[in-house]
Amino acid sequence: MTYNSIVILTGSGISAESGLKTFRDNGGLWEGHAMEDVATPEGFARDPELVHKFYNERRAQLKTVKPNAAHLALAFLEERFHGSVLLVTQNVDNLHQRAGSKNIIPMHGELKKKRHIHTSEVADCDEALDPKGLWRPHIVWFGEMPLEMSRISEALQKADLFISIGTSSTVYPAAGFVTEASHADTVELNLEPSHASIMFDRAIHGKATEIVPAFVKELLEEK
Repeated sequence: MTYNSIVILTGSGISAESGLKTFRDNGGLWEGHAMEDVATPEGFARDPELVHKFYNERRAQLKTVKPNAAHLALAFLEERFHGSVLLVTQNVDNLHQRAGSKNIIPMHGELKKKRHIHTSEVADCDEALDPKGLWRPHIVWFGEMPLEMSRISEALQKADLFISIGTSSTVYPAAGFVTEASHADTVELNLEPSHASIMFDRAIHGKATEIVPAFVKELLEEK
């Protein structure tokens, strides 16, 4: 089948093979911290020093990892596909950008950016942030609205292919994208079946570095 408009959703599973841990472990902790302590506005108000330390460490960690074959395959797809490709990522790392993806919406924010506490100005950030300063991590915390939802919704309405990669499909609103794109062909590429696997037209399970490049090759050969 020939497609004209592709929307791709990626989650932490695509970055796991680059050495970045998935969003939370079985105990509900993120890198050993309770989510309410490091990923909520209330946690930041309560202990900005802890929150800044946490994200400063995550930001520094990005220098120790690099994009893997799955990231590179999606950038290649965007470059070679005859139609439109929108990459929506739940990840706050910069591996998609470093791989070469350009039409990308980091719906949960970016570690490599900072947001002014009073003006909401967003700026690039490559340094450790000072807890006593006027900047916070440019991260969408629990209880906050993900970024560019109207643009994402519009793209999902127009898409004729929706691909979900490396996500458990448990965190909304992203978990509902497959329903919003129900008029399109839908494909899940994941290490194992997600909570929403049965809602997809097709599901392929395995390592992202293996199944994503293979699926991209298949797509480009069909055009």
